[in-house]
Amino acid sequence: MRQATGRHVPVNGRTVYVEESGRGAGWVVFEAGSGQGRTGWDPVLPHLAGRARLVAYDRAGFGRSGRTKQQSGIDDMATDLAALVETVVPAQAPLVVVAHSMGGLVARRAAEMLGPRLGGLLLLDPTPESAPVYDAFDKTARQVDRSLAIGQALIWLPLLARMSTGNVRRIYPADTYRAMLAEDFTPAGIAQTRKEFKAVAAAIHQFRAQPPAPPACPTVLLSASRPLRRGGNQQAIAEHQRRWVQTLPDGHFELVDSSHFIQAGQPRLVADRVHHLLDRAGAPASA
Repeated sequence: MRQATGRHVPVNGRTVYVEESGRGAGWVVFEAGSGQGRTGWDPVLPHLAGRARLVAYDRAGFGRSGRTKQQSGIDDMATDLAALVETVVPAQAPLVVVAHSMGGLVARRAAEMLGPRLGGLLLLDPTPESAPVYDAFDKTARQVDRSLAIGQALIWLPLLARMSTGNVRRIYPADTYRAMLAEDFTPAGIAQTRKEFKAVAAAIHQFRAQPPAPPACPTVLLSASRPLRRGGNQQAIAEHQRRWVQTLPDGHFELVDSSHFIQAGQPRLVADRVHHLLDRAGAPASA
């Protein structure tokens, strides 16, 4: 059974639920993708527990975090991430941030706020706002919102909840999936996911007009080689991810044999790349 314990941490007038584990000189903070929270990182954490202090959390409004009434944007989420780091991570500690999918937008914006505190950034199949697939994302977001609205009304039915989340159930441990069913795949969780899709749609325009400053720290981007769904244009997405990494002062692109949830499909690989970034950030391995 999943038995991790956590605490509520105040950030910017909101509260987020945080689970801390592991030991070591370095710190790793995890930023989930849309529709996921701290539990999405369960497959990776055991591979890093002896190397660093690990911080996984639920964004405000999601999972066990405090509910929100307003529509938060990517900048709000980034401000929360930066505030969480300032609250939880010691000022001089080597720091690596790991972010998945939409969380990549959040982490890139937060990197501007964290500045030299950030020693490394690992992005797992992050949203590449420049890719043509996002040219009509406003329309896509509206279509997704309509589907989620139906799901939100019916997700309390156990059979429907399992059917609609089969792609997650197949790749995560059973105890993690049970926690997701209880906390994330609920009417409140779906409502928050709808808000996050709207936030991404707004961020596509914002990031295209004024992209965040390139991360000054070593940055590794792991790109999924297999689409999450049939018909997904993963090759075009990967190409735009690659182009973005090539603009960075210290960036590395890697195509990974995985679908979108790389942290579940290739957890050892993710942990290995975190180890590498911790070394670069100056965090010695434990004896």
